[in-house]
Amino acid sequence: MFATYTIILLKKKIISRSTSYHHYCIFLLQEQILEKINLKFHTRRNPPKMTHLQRTYPTSMSKGRASFPKGFLFGTASSSYQYEGAVTEGERGQSMWDHFSNRFPHRISDHSHGNVAVDFFHRYKEDIKRMKDINMDSFRLSIAWPRVIPYGKRERGVSEEGIKFYNDVIDELLANEITPLVTIFHWDTPQDLEDEYGGFLSEQIIDDFRDYASLCFERFGDRVSLWCTLNEPWVYSVAGYDTGRKAPGRCSKYVNGASVAGMSGYEAYIVSHNMLLAHAEAVQVFRKCDHIKNGQIGIAHNPLWYEPYDPSDPDDVEGCNRAMDFMIGWHHHPTAYGDYPDTMKKSVGDRLPSFTPEQSKKLIGSCDYVGINYYSSLFVKSIKHVDPTQPTWRTDQGVDWMKTNIDGKQIAKQGGSEWSFTYPTGLRNVLKYMKKNYDNPRILITENGYGEVADQSQSLFMYNPSIDTERLEYIEGHIHAIHQAIQ
Repeated sequence: MFATYTIILLKKKIISRSTSYHHYCIFLLQEQILEKINLKFHTRRNPPKMTHLQRTYPTSMSKGRASFPKGFLFGTASSSYQYEGAVTEGERGQSMWDHFSNRFPHRISDHSHGNVAVDFFHRYKEDIKRMKDINMDSFRLSIAWPRVIPYGKRERGVSEEGIKFYNDVIDELLANEITPLVTIFHWDTPQDLEDEYGGFLSEQIIDDFRDYASLCFERFGDRVSLWCTLNEPWVYSVAGYDTGRKAPGRCSKYVNGASVAGMSGYEAYIVSHNMLLAHAEAVQVFRKCDHIKNGQIGIAHNPLWYEPYDPSDPDDVEGCNRAMDFMIGWHHHPTAYGDYPDTMKKSVGDRLPSFTPEQSKKLIGSCDYVGINYYSSLFVKSIKHVDPTQPTWRTDQGVDWMKTNIDGKQIAKQGGSEWSFTYPTGLRNVLKYMKKNYDNPRILITENGYGEVADQSQSLFMYNPSIDTERLEYIEGHIHAIHQAIQ
């Protein structure tokens, strides 16, 4: 059985929400999406029906709730730093992203930060009411580590104000019959631990993460049964420690001449290794929590789907398999089989850490479900030669990511970002890939959504959402792909 958390509200973009127009536009956008997937909609407001949108897609593609198995969930999602704001309130400590976005604003394209975000900290009741109004089943949220443990280590003190905030949010969700899925780590490492020992570059973080996770289970586990230890460990490791594009911005000079620290081709593997070991320790604690009823815990991965640049070239075809090993196998293979994929061990060599027998034993079976964050697919072309003195994760993967194939055709229509393509078939293929290669695991679609480019001269929502047909097409297409995959 597959369960889905379909992204309805905008995610992964920090925006202002200071005007009533903003709320009205979101309301209209949500109504159109819900009409396409036949969710029950009820509200006291009555905006005009945009009936022309109903003709945008063939009715044969529309899949309502009745088309899906019992227990299938439709919901929405957030992450603490991108959503909460209030970064100096409630005894909250500083996170790695606070430090990065405020100290190095030039490293972020629009100089944005999460100091206010969408102010969920103060307005969560309003947002949860909106979820209830549009009949969402579930809400995925993340706990901000420095909001509950301001200085990173549990022995240095727990913030009861932070605990109260998340208790209040969880209680409000349950009062509105919305199931919470709690992510323990969505990249906001306490800056104190970054300063003290380098965060996930050090094995010291494993015990601190275990203690933090244990606190979450103790305080929230009586009402939360769905848990996610790590969100997109691939992004955290590669973007943070190999390309330097995200916090903490570490990479080699040969990747980015402006880099002040880091070793591409090395640090990302160390960070991911420690993340996996931290996950395993947290799961050991979780499995001993008798007060968590029917508990399920896993990791949210973010696989792309890959098609060969030249289907007639065996190297490109093999490159697709290797690319999947490096994309999702890197972090899921150890939780299924206790070790990294053979392709990674061969390509990375002694730069890839190894697991002890005891560590492998803890990792195997440590995921009750596999979280899938799917957005796009690409073509890949096998790299024939690389410079061994300048390793990166991408050169280790051994392929170039291509927006077009050998015939110059895109894989699908391009979305709002450089590497975003509306290709629902890719999601279906990812699900089939997981079934074939990992013994048909339980799947949660923990993220999916469409990003659009905002006109820099106006607010992101200062347009007519009733003509946002590309987003509607994206969401409906992916729901249809999931339905096909589970038949």
